[in-house]
Amino acid sequence: MSAILLVVLGLGGMALGYIFYSRFIAEKIFQLDDSRPTPAHEFEDGIDFVPTNKYVLWGHHFTSVAGAAPIVGPAIAVIWGWLPAFLWVTLGTVFFAGMHDFGAIWASIRNNAKSVGALTGDVVGKRARSVFMIVIFLVLLMVNAVFGVVIAGLLINNPGSVIPVWGAIAVALVIGQLIYRAKASLGLVSFVGVAVLYALIYIGPAVPLSLPDQVMGLSANATWILLLFFYAAVASLLPVWMLLQPRDYINGLQLFVGLGLLYVAVFIANPTVVAPAINAEVPAGTPSMIPLLFVTIACGAISGFHGLVASGTTSKQLNKESDARLVGYFGAVGEGALALAAIVAATAGFATLADWQAVYDAFGKGGVGAFVNGGATILSAGLGFNAEIAATMLTVMAALFAGTTMDTGLRLQRYIFQEWGEIYNIKWLGKPLPATFLAVGSCLILAFGAGGADGSGGLLIWPLFGTTNQLLAGLTLLVIAVMLVRKRVTATYVIVPLAFLLLMTLAALLIQLHGFYLKEDWFLFGLDLIVLVAAILVTLECVSALRSEKRKLIASN
Repeated sequence: MSAILLVVLGLGGMALGYIFYSRFIAEKIFQLDDSRPTPAHEFEDGIDFVPTNKYVLWGHHFTSVAGAAPIVGPAIAVIWGWLPAFLWVTLGTVFFAGMHDFGAIWASIRNNAKSVGALTGDVVGKRARSVFMIVIFLVLLMVNAVFGVVIAGLLINNPGSVIPVWGAIAVALVIGQLIYRAKASLGLVSFVGVAVLYALIYIGPAVPLSLPDQVMGLSANATWILLLFFYAAVASLLPVWMLLQPRDYINGLQLFVGLGLLYVAVFIANPTVVAPAINAEVPAGTPSMIPLLFVTIACGAISGFHGLVASGTTSKQLNKESDARLVGYFGAVGEGALALAAIVAATAGFATLADWQAVYDAFGKGGVGAFVNGGATILSAGLGFNAEIAATMLTVMAALFAGTTMDTGLRLQRYIFQEWGEIYNIKWLGKPLPATFLAVGSCLILAFGAGGADGSGGLLIWPLFGTTNQLLAGLTLLVIAVMLVRKRVTATYVIVPLAFLLLMTLAALLIQLHGFYLKEDWFLFGLDLIVLVAAILVTLECVSALRSEKRKLIASN
């Protein structure tokens, strides 16, 4: 079948979701009110709390949540066929991710921009907060440690991407000064910034840069990981307007242009989807599609990490309540569009079914490589791009997505340590600098402690990212549901996704637990067991909290 049909149905469904469903949520469910001052105004400090133009904030939010995961997950999940992945990404974006991301911002701004972890203690109870904090820490540890490895691998495999990836940081610093200090026109700054970024992408392949095989006894991979964490630590301490926000904004525009070019190329080249709609002959060792599909594709359909960003950094920058609809719901649509592009590239970027099967010969194959190579083939066929430049553009796109997520992820991990300092009255832990050192240190301990001198230890616990991330999404939906019940607003639109998500997550954890047992992988078996217990506790807290609120309503009537 034609890939054009997938694009039209997918993007069309997401657009209708934003136009109609998000408006219904904003007006009838969350009842947004612009007369209420947001925390960005109430606690403005020029560092974390900064009232921000909604389009700039959308750029920050979108690129922070859209890391490498919405590329990797869908590009792996198509091994079951393109249809299940397509349906989960499209319907998940409209009815799950949009509600979740939008709701996390709403819940946070109505509670002094508290993170969803801290908010759980107020809304659900201290037991739920304790579970939530553990799950949050695990998710952030996985995201930061793994994305460091992903970016390092992209820089090593494509030296032409080094200049545009690091050059984007310099561009962002200049843009931050132009917007906030020079008060330059946002439109002009945006146009020039995107033009410079694409000029760097063009220059990159002509000036490839590679690190030596050994730098002070460390491999190139380990050296890149250390450099990335040093940068992320500095970025997490700088005021958001100086680097984080402009970097995310300009990258968001550049990445949307890249997605636009890829989709235009699809309409011109009209590639054929060579992968089967339902793969009846999956390779040996491929797990059951249900429930594993719903945790393999987390980011791109619904992701708990989004709730951390929405309540951790985004809610502190929201200028007015009505902006939450564009920033939260349309941010989810942006990531859904990226996941859809990954599906198209990984199923229509091959010449024949045999070529596709040669790549997808085992579960876990495909990923970023299928996206880059398949997407480059479509860009070359549709727009006549040089194959090397097309591959560099998509590599830079993936690296920038991962990089902006890593920036925000480390800042969020710093917030978690600071919140622990406040909860347990440890004054020194509540300060940014020591909290940042602990955040970076925990990631490096995992990266180098579990991965040795190569620094790839984060990949060790990555198999549990999907289930842990979806458990986190369930916790966020629980907080939103309880808040709605207390306000006597129907919570059905939240409870249905919550119940489905917890059911799939519990089932996936049990299947993975059995797999780790058979492989005698006792480390992952133990970690899976911890997450499984957390999932069961969360489920019990869901039932308990919602029943409690229902009893209170009955008593008040």
